[in-house]
Amino acid sequence: MTKQGSPGGTNLDPWYDNYADRTAGLSASAVRALFAVASRPEVVSLAGGMPYVSALPDELVTGALERVMRDQGPVALQYGSGQGTPEVREHILEVMRTEGIRGSIDDVVVTTGSQQALDLVSKIFLNPGDVVLAEAPSYVGALGVFKSYQAQVRHVGMDAEGMIPELLLEAITALKAEGRRIKLLYLIPNFQNPAGVTLSWERRLRIIEIARAHGILIIEDNPYGLLYFDQPAPHAMRSVEEEGIVYLGSFSKTFAPGFRVGWALAPHGIKEKLVLANESAVLSPSTFSQSVITEYLNAADWKGQIDTFRVMYRERRDAMLEALDDFLPEMSWTVPNGGFFVWLTLPEHLDSQSMLPRAVKELVAYTPGTGFYADGNGRHNIRLSFCYPKPDFIREGVRRLSTVINAERALLDTFMQSTPAVMPLDRGVVNPPANIN
Repeated sequence: MTKQGSPGGTNLDPWYDNYADRTAGLSASAVRALFAVASRPEVVSLAGGMPYVSALPDELVTGALERVMRDQGPVALQYGSGQGTPEVREHILEVMRTEGIRGSIDDVVVTTGSQQALDLVSKIFLNPGDVVLAEAPSYVGALGVFKSYQAQVRHVGMDAEGMIPELLLEAITALKAEGRRIKLLYLIPNFQNPAGVTLSWERRLRIIEIARAHGILIIEDNPYGLLYFDQPAPHAMRSVEEEGIVYLGSFSKTFAPGFRVGWALAPHGIKEKLVLANESAVLSPSTFSQSVITEYLNAADWKGQIDTFRVMYRERRDAMLEALDDFLPEMSWTVPNGGFFVWLTLPEHLDSQSMLPRAVKELVAYTPGTGFYADGNGRHNIRLSFCYPKPDFIREGVRRLSTVINAERALLDTFMQSTPAVMPLDRGVVNPPANIN
């Protein structure tokens, strides 16, 4: 059965004309099919940001599971509060104190991963046409959420110290001159996804000042903050500003993503609406997952386990940087002090998205930079993830990637027979000098 859809064609979905307008913002990644191929064991994937959960001792997880079922099974398997259990919220406060945050358990809302927290904040604030300010580049999952609520994303440039306050002020001034309404400023200040950079303390304070002056709510998304390598990141922005920031956190990177436990710390009025939105969406976050997290944090040396993750991820970061130095010395890249990602900048005439099928054919996968922009930029950038493959696989993956990049450069140079055509620069893209590493 076919049904008339958009002008100029037909659509096989009989419900096509019945969908809400906002579903136009729900789009699949153009590279999803390639990633299915990239999941084959012979392919070195530098694409996904999956934490290496195999580093968790089995007895820590199985012990927590067994104790929950033995001691509180009927409660853990039951419905719970839309705000989350008091016990896990107490532990969340303990985790946030390591980054300078003080708060009340009454202002913490437990969510199904911090991704759901981001969705709930967007749901209660964004109307079609509202503007969200975000770093350039920014987290692909956040861009998808904002698009699904029909908001417009305006990117603000970054450098090695994070978002540039002067460019933020320029963007706000320009948008207000256009009569646009700015609702949110979305930031990943620590070891940013995808660029790996960290927002400096001075800029944190200046950005808070700018947002406060213009009545813009800051969303501080901090999944990687505890996973530093050489030195801790600056304290959270929420540590110095309570009313103007919603802080998002997660146990996905520091424990395990499969439990899907995240949270939002919000000003009281916003918290009340988040709880109502949470109840409308899922009735309550998983009581079972919260119980296991609580038991793990009660019984395990969770700070010691995070130290173990830090050592492991630093070794993998170092393996990636060394491989980039050896195999792609003419390129430039960021040098993260934590987290999962390196942001690689290609020569401007290369297109990371069109190059991906050839990379997969060479048994290496990466994430093209275009996925991290709402405006089509990022074609000469690549996000490389070092969190999941072991160091020797990382090195082999970068070697394979260098083969693809160098072959592409040679091919284009041969056919162009002149100075390569230069694509427009991505405004504000993180482009460090070639030999900063």
